[in-house]
Amino acid sequence: MVNVCAPSAFDHRLALIPGVIAQHGKWQPRKPAIVCGARSTSWGELDAATNRVANGLLAAGCRPGDRLAVLMHGSAEMAEIMFGAMKAGICVVPLNLSVSDAAVVAMIADCRPTALAASDEQCARVDALPVAGVKLKIGVRAPNRNWQQYGSWLADHAPAAPGYAVAPDDHCNIIYSSGTTSLPKGIVHTHRCRYDTAFDLGLALRYHSGAVVLSSLGLYSNISWVALLCTALCGATLVLMPQFSAASLADQIERQRVTHAVFVPLQLQRLLDLEGVRKRDFSSLQTIMVCGSPMGAALKDAVRRLLGCEVIELYGLTEGLVTTLAPEDFDRKLASVGKPLPGIELKLIDDADREVAAGEPGEICGTSRFLMAGYFNRPEATAEATWINSDGARWLRTGDIGRLDEDGFLYIVDRKKDMILSGGQNIYPADIEAIISQRDDVDEVAVIGMKSEQWGETPLAVVVPKAGVELDPQALATWTNERVGRQQRVSNVVLRAALPRNPNGKILKRELRDEYGTK
Repeated sequence: MVNVCAPSAFDHRLALIPGVIAQHGKWQPRKPAIVCGARSTSWGELDAATNRVANGLLAAGCRPGDRLAVLMHGSAEMAEIMFGAMKAGICVVPLNLSVSDAAVVAMIADCRPTALAASDEQCARVDALPVAGVKLKIGVRAPNRNWQQYGSWLADHAPAAPGYAVAPDDHCNIIYSSGTTSLPKGIVHTHRCRYDTAFDLGLALRYHSGAVVLSSLGLYSNISWVALLCTALCGATLVLMPQFSAASLADQIERQRVTHAVFVPLQLQRLLDLEGVRKRDFSSLQTIMVCGSPMGAALKDAVRRLLGCEVIELYGLTEGLVTTLAPEDFDRKLASVGKPLPGIELKLIDDADREVAAGEPGEICGTSRFLMAGYFNRPEATAEATWINSDGARWLRTGDIGRLDEDGFLYIVDRKKDMILSGGQNIYPADIEAIISQRDDVDEVAVIGMKSEQWGETPLAVVVPKAGVELDPQALATWTNERVGRQQRVSNVVLRAALPRNPNGKILKRELRDEYGTK
């Protein structure tokens, strides 16, 4: 007699994203997986296409553990290429399209990819850059023969599952913390980490198999990866918008009957400002996630009233720490960013690494089962971001200052690091400062975040000219903006005779923010 309840060996590959895609391809092959414009790709088609990608990469000499850089607009092809690389055990490195050419070169040099995928005009962009060491270049609507044309290349490879068995600790992806002209930091996630991310956030954000999920940000962003991974785990449908506009966002919600979506606050502010928006039909919406930059209480409330759905604010870091303000707590804790998810623990510590009391400010540190593996090839940066608690456990230092109220809800007070959040994008002042400091007529420079109704924050450069030099602030701003990424552009330049410093000579950016940041 067979004991049907007897335990058996479990294939761990089924509990990783590549295995989940294969299961959806088998059990719901005709259900839409990805919708982008007029194209709809079913789960069966996605499974077959990702197998072809995996087999093509392996046939070209790419090996498990290698990296694939991706420079593409959001599309079904981009999702196919990224998921296909995952099936081959190849680490996906999606790059932000809006950064400068120098930043693209720096990130490609840092991750050293053996393969690179790009779309139309990005192919020409890459051709003009000093990129070396790439075995395979795949182009979607590529303009020349330097690239394998994606459609024909895909057709050359078998739709059968690749022979490689992905392991939980294999590197799944690298997402860069910023697109910069200095050496960026690549955040490494394993396959186990990404499955756990999808599981935990899918529950918190209330995804389900019937969800129609809208992503209106580029698939280089970890915010978009939340939508991508949670949709994959649930076997739902992902609607991709290659370019964002408030009008097209409203159209997509109505036309596709979207139930779930991910946004940064700026996008929702633009939707609120759209002419005639209150006459649009958003009745299909069930739950949206908002993250990427602080969201004021008034905006939270206005968005909920307009959309008539659950609004979940998420505070988190790509490195692997998350809190959410759940709809049930929305009204009574509107100014907070909620509590950590189950499986995530937070502590607030002072400068001596001692835990602070409720109501007291401290650096936010946390641990979770989906913490990053580390920064790619940056052990010193990984060590700097690590706090070892009294039990010897590894925790992540966020660099953010927060406080916990008596009910355990987290409030963001300040940023220990000087990062600027503009339109949901991380901007590091040191990168802009490095550009301006190249000029012979600049003695000192400090870049701070200035409040902006449109962007949340925008960079302001505070400059001390060299003695005897007369600087034109507008001309300096123009010069700077020609040399940085689009989202790093300074909104203004102000001139000073000196920068405030502490007794040790460190520039006091808090004083500069107090003086200029609220204007």
